[in-house]
Amino acid sequence: MRVLVIGGDGYCGWATALYLSNQGHDVAILDSLVRRHWDMELCVETLTPIAPIQARLQRWQDLTGKSIDLFVGDINNYTFLKDAMLKFEPEAVVHFGEQRSAPFSMIDREHAVLTQVNNVVGTLNLLYVIREHFPNCHLVKLGTMGEYGTPNIDIEEGYITIEHNGRKDTLPYPKQPGSFYHLSKVHDSHNIHFACKIWGLRATDLNQGIVYGVLTEETGMDELLINRLDYDGVFGTALNRFCIQAAIGHPLTVYGKGGQTRGLLDIRDTVRCIEIAVNNPANPGEFRVFNQFTEMFSIADLAMMVKKAGNAMGLSVEVNNLENPRVELEEHYFNAKNTKLKDLGLEPHYLSDSLLDSLLNFAVKYKTRVDEKQILPKVKWNK
Repeated sequence: MRVLVIGGDGYCGWATALYLSNQGHDVAILDSLVRRHWDMELCVETLTPIAPIQARLQRWQDLTGKSIDLFVGDINNYTFLKDAMLKFEPEAVVHFGEQRSAPFSMIDREHAVLTQVNNVVGTLNLLYVIREHFPNCHLVKLGTMGEYGTPNIDIEEGYITIEHNGRKDTLPYPKQPGSFYHLSKVHDSHNIHFACKIWGLRATDLNQGIVYGVLTEETGMDELLINRLDYDGVFGTALNRFCIQAAIGHPLTVYGKGGQTRGLLDIRDTVRCIEIAVNNPANPGEFRVFNQFTEMFSIADLAMMVKKAGNAMGLSVEVNNLENPRVELEEHYFNAKNTKLKDLGLEPHYLSDSLLDSLLNFAVKYKTRVDEKQILPKVKWNK
C-alpha cells in the first residue's frame, strides 16, 4: 500500500515509517522538521544523536534497498500539502504531524495558540485534500488517551451507550482534556468525525497511551537510524524520563502523589498498531476509535519499577515526590477498554524487567549527553 506518514521525522513517526517500509509498503514521509527547531528553542537535545532526515533515509536505502520519499514542508500550507499528496498519491495517510507536548502547550499564550493552530488547521487542511482528491484514502490519526481525562466510570473505545429519560443512544464518549494540547486533539477528533459523516471519508482515531522505549527492529539496525529519546521536562514522557534520570543518578521526578494512572505501550507496539489500522481500513463514512495501549500503571508504580531495576544493575536510584506542576487528579479511578486492536491481531509487548534493563543500559550508554538543568519541570499549569 502507498502510505504517507505525516510527522515521520518524530519519535513515533520515524519508527513507524521504517517499520511500514520494512513490511513492504511504499512509504513517504512528510514533515516540516519543526520538532528539531523546538529543541533549539528549548536549548535541549534528545538523549540520542539524531542525524539529518536526508542522511537517515539514505542509510535506510543503503541497508535495505528500500527507498522512502521525503516531502519537507508544513501541512498548514494547503498548497504544499495538496501538491505533495498529488505527487505521492497515498492510499493511507498516517497523521503524526502535530505538536504533541502538553507542557509545551501550557508555556504561555503563544505556545497555546501555536499548538491549536498547528494541530487543528493542519488536520482540517488534510481533510479537505482527502475530500477533494483522495476520497477513498484511509486517514489514520494519532489521538491520545488524554482526551478522555480521568472519569469515574469505565472508559470505552470512542463511544458510549447511554439511557436518558427512557431513551437510549450511542454517542461519542465525553472528553475531559487536561491541557491545550489535549484540547487540540479533541478538536481534531470532532472535525474528523464530522468529515466522515458529511463527506463519507474513512478514518481511524488511535487514542494512544504513553509510549516508552527506543528500539525497534529497524531503528536498531544502525546508529544513523536511531530514534530520538526525550528526557526534558517539556517533551520527555514518564517512563523514558525515569530511566534516563536513574542512569545519571538524578532522583526520579514523580509529580505529586504519583497516583495518576495511565495507559502505556512499547514503541514496538505503536508501529504494529499503525500497521493493523492501515491493513484493516475503516469503511466509507466510518469514524472508528481504538484505544491504543497495552497496560495501565500509576506513575508511582513506574518509578518503583525503575528503582528496582536500577538497583539490580548497581545504580543508586531515589524517588522524589515533587510539587505537581499540572492541574490534575493525583488519585483516581481509571479503567479503560482496549480490545479492538487485540481483536485485529495485536500481540502486545508487556513491560518486563528485561525491557527496563535494556532501556536503562541504553540511557547509561548516552548519559554524557544529558543536561541536568533540563530535567525538572519548568512549566506550570496555574502560574
